[in-house]
Formats: sequence, C-alpha cells, structure tokens
Amino acid sequence: MNTVQPIRDKNKIEDMKNELLKLGYKNYILFIVGINTGLRISDILNLKVYDVRDRSHIAIKEKKTGKEKRFLINSQLRKDIEKFISGMNNEEYIFQSRKGKNRPISRVQAYRILNQAAVKVGIKEVGTHTLRKTFGYWHYHIYKDVAILQDIFNHSAPSITLRYIGINQDIKDKTIEDFYL
Repeated sequence: MNTVQPIRDKNKIEDMKNELLKLGYKNYILFIVGINTGLRISDILNLKVYDVRDRSHIAIKEKKTGKEKRFLINSQLRKDIEKFISGMNNEEYIFQSRKGKNRPISRVQAYRILNQAAVKVGIKEVGTHTLRKTFGYWHYHIYKDVAILQDIFNHSAPSITLRYIGINQDIKDKTIEDFYL
C-alpha cells in the first residue's frame, strides 16, 4: 500500500472540489464530508441518510476501532449534505452504489473517484486516507492543538498524530532545505 499525503495547498483543494463537481455532486460531497470531518472512508461510506438528516452531529461506531464517535456537522457542511440528501429516503446509504440495491460504493470506487480528480488537477500520493489527513493537516494549521486532534482521531500519542498528518515530514523538510555544508 502506498503512503498518501494530505493536500497541503488550499488552491489544490479548490481544484479537487471543482473537478469532483464535474464528475458528479455525489463525488463532490464525498470529498467535502471527508475533508471536513476527518472520518475514515469506511465510516463515511457506511453513513445512511438517517445518520445526518436533521442532526447536529454524526454519531457512529467506528468500523476500524469499534469505538463510539460523535462529530459536529457544522452549518456549512450541513447545508451541502441537506442539499444532496433531499429526496432520499432515510434508509439509503448517502453514497449509494449503482450496483445492487442498498449498498454503498466500495472503498475501491471511492479511491477511483478521488484518484481520477487528483490526476486531472496534478496531485500525487492521493488515496482515500488523503481526506482524513487533509482534515488533520488543516485543523492543526488553524488551531495548533495536537491534543484535540489526537482525540478526534483516537490516536494514542501526539507523535502518531503529527506523523499521520505529515507535520513531522514538513518540519524535517524545512530543516534540510537550508542545510548545506
């Protein structure tokens, strides 16, 4: 499995949004939910309409850890989600597959969607984890609070969180950039 990176450039995030919109509103919403919640792709794909409709928080049991997680749906994200799910019934998966009834798209399909857009906008090292890592990277840059981010991600140590979102790599790169003997 290849290592993926967060999207560190806000212009590239906008480029991804625009490209995904061209591919369909569902693809755009998948990206928006991922970069604004930090949920794992397995948890995003398993969301049903009733998990978000008229709710202030997403409350789930994480597929990977089995832990309960409660995450605020901020007003901007709520507006985007409500627009997308209007007309859908409560039992439907938000990211419904076209193959078979009442199944979400697969993780592989989510990867294909994201990778297709990333190639078009010139971003490398993209995968489904890029969404979660992008959330973490920008959350850290805005709030500089590794402890809260560690809690959001359910990581056991701040060092794991910093490595996961690529901050350690940024710091190492910066020290080497101006180092020359």
